[in-house]
Amino acid sequence: MRVSEKPPVAKKVPVERTHHGDTVIDEYAWLRDKNDPDTIAYLEAENAYTEKMTAHLGGLQETIFQEIKGRTLETDLSVPVRKGAWWYYNRTEEGKQYGIQCRVAADGDNPPELRPGEPLPGEQILLDGNELAGDSPYFSIGTSIVSPDGTKLAYSTDYTGDERFTLRFKDLTTGELLPDEIPGVFYGGAWSADGSTFFYTVVDDAWRPYRVYRHTLGSTDEDVLVYEEEDERFWVGIGLTRSQRYLVLSAGSKITSEIRILDAADPTGEFTVVRPRETGVEYSLEHAGDHFLILHNASALNFALARAPLDDPSDWTPVIEHREDTRLLDVDAFKDHIAVYFRRDGLTGIRILPRDGREPYDIEFPEPLYDVALSANPEYETNRLRISYTSMITPPSVYDYDLRTGELILLKQKPVLGGYDPADYEQFREWATADDGTRVPISIVVKKGTKRPAPTLLYGYGSYESSIDPYFSVSRLSLLDRGVVFAIAHVRGGGELGRRWYEDGKLLKKKNTFTDFIACARHLKATGWSSRIVARGGSAGGLLMGAVANLAPEEFAGIVAEVPFVDALNTILDPSLPLTVIEWDEWGDPLHDREVYAYMKSYSPYENIGPGPYPPILAITSLNDTRVLFHEPAKWIARLRDKAGGGPFLLKTEMGAGHGGRSGRYDAWREEAFALSWILDQLGCGTV
Repeated sequence: MRVSEKPPVAKKVPVERTHHGDTVIDEYAWLRDKNDPDTIAYLEAENAYTEKMTAHLGGLQETIFQEIKGRTLETDLSVPVRKGAWWYYNRTEEGKQYGIQCRVAADGDNPPELRPGEPLPGEQILLDGNELAGDSPYFSIGTSIVSPDGTKLAYSTDYTGDERFTLRFKDLTTGELLPDEIPGVFYGGAWSADGSTFFYTVVDDAWRPYRVYRHTLGSTDEDVLVYEEEDERFWVGIGLTRSQRYLVLSAGSKITSEIRILDAADPTGEFTVVRPRETGVEYSLEHAGDHFLILHNASALNFALARAPLDDPSDWTPVIEHREDTRLLDVDAFKDHIAVYFRRDGLTGIRILPRDGREPYDIEFPEPLYDVALSANPEYETNRLRISYTSMITPPSVYDYDLRTGELILLKQKPVLGGYDPADYEQFREWATADDGTRVPISIVVKKGTKRPAPTLLYGYGSYESSIDPYFSVSRLSLLDRGVVFAIAHVRGGGELGRRWYEDGKLLKKKNTFTDFIACARHLKATGWSSRIVARGGSAGGLLMGAVANLAPEEFAGIVAEVPFVDALNTILDPSLPLTVIEWDEWGDPLHDREVYAYMKSYSPYENIGPGPYPPILAITSLNDTRVLFHEPAKWIARLRDKAGGGPFLLKTEMGAGHGGRSGRYDAWREEAFALSWILDQLGCGTV
């Protein structure tokens, strides 16, 4: 890397703050204001510096972009999903950034034959993302929901990346847009049974969905406020059961939930509470014919399944008891069976409960490492269960599981062009030992014949009980084919080994997430897997990156932190910022709790930068991100340059995108090619 270039120098405007008797100085707090011309000028200077410092990788970037593009079937379509009288699917066209949502009339129980490269006969286009996007540099669809009778479409769009959408409605019988238009809505929504009414949510100033409104199509009256959540720790959402019998209004914090239901045929009626909220108790509801199914953690750490009568949904009778080794994740109810999605031994699984009295059983899968999930199953009366399946060497696959015969029917496996053969690659499970003796799983994929120890990319997340399961990646092949090992550290704070695994990596146990990751890196080196290691993580995984950079910079040849939550303490101290109060159940409340304040201050990356030397660091962010604000990595990079040795430290800001980065698929591929070329450069593999 060209270290002769001089990086931008951020001005210092010291801001003093005191909490719990502790006074600190934040010299880069001014970067919070994206309306300040100095902020924009600084970000643009950082972008120019990053461009100069990576200019020598331009050829490699282009090569990797062409590799990703060349492995992707650009004109393709998804497996159609049956709902009512229609098969619904998405397709893409070569040269176009966005997908196209379509449907065809249903004829029989089997999905229509896939014909990549051409529309299905009788196709009706619901939404063409390319037409909607126009010339906008950013575009996203937040909601796309067809009414129960299939005649109307509710959809919402965002052109900035701030995740505040404009809701519109389309008459699918004529193709015309209806005059109804509602700005400032959030994701999701639900139709009434007759399609006359649509329910939607809006966010408050802290980007918290807190209100549910009812809109009657064609009405010019003000929309009716159905529900407002006053507790700042809770989000609200609205949906329709699979049976389309009930509207479900949910309110939930990180640790508590409360559900209200309403007959979908009576949209102007009053919602009734299923079970009043109780701190620490989470539950969800599924309509199962003559009763409800309740997935809950009342006296059940890993959740249990219960049934409840329709006229008293608060009366829960056990169906599946709690198990220490099995985390129940979700349940789908159908006319003749129940499908339970679970996690055990670090892998996902599906259990079938026949409703005719036969014994429950698990669906079996052939690989030692894989990720399986319930897919789109909108039909209540069906003998087939749609599931998705992948592994680190098996491309994403869609199956129908025949509940009568037990047959797994492969409907489609994602095409990987260019001669990809899964037999050329191997996947492994290793176990590192953390400082406290805990065994931490690591998933590994490598191309056969790779000489070890090898350069390695180690990925981690470790928050919110989110699991990074063994998954396939087309872009990752550009690393594997260059002799790089790819590994996932399944650290505490994630959900890979159940709810306790999560709880042992949050609040006042958060440091386990960081030390687990370091233990994984050291294990890979000690066991002969890895020579040089680059670490990568995003969002809360970006916090992980910042923390391990402070704790063990010598272990890493480079660090990629994407939309990183690296100014954690300052953010969680400020209730006016988006999501802060909601996050107190995850990180603790440092504003009111002295112990939490001291603990967070002891690990927050921005607060704990040392003299180094640090490895090279690449931070990637977006100006319009509403989840992790752009100023966090901007401040972090500025302070690293001021206080630490090593580096270089680079900041790349997308000036017209949100938390997920650039929206178009070709733009996203180029961004990934940029990151991968930088990673390869740090690993010593940076040749075209």
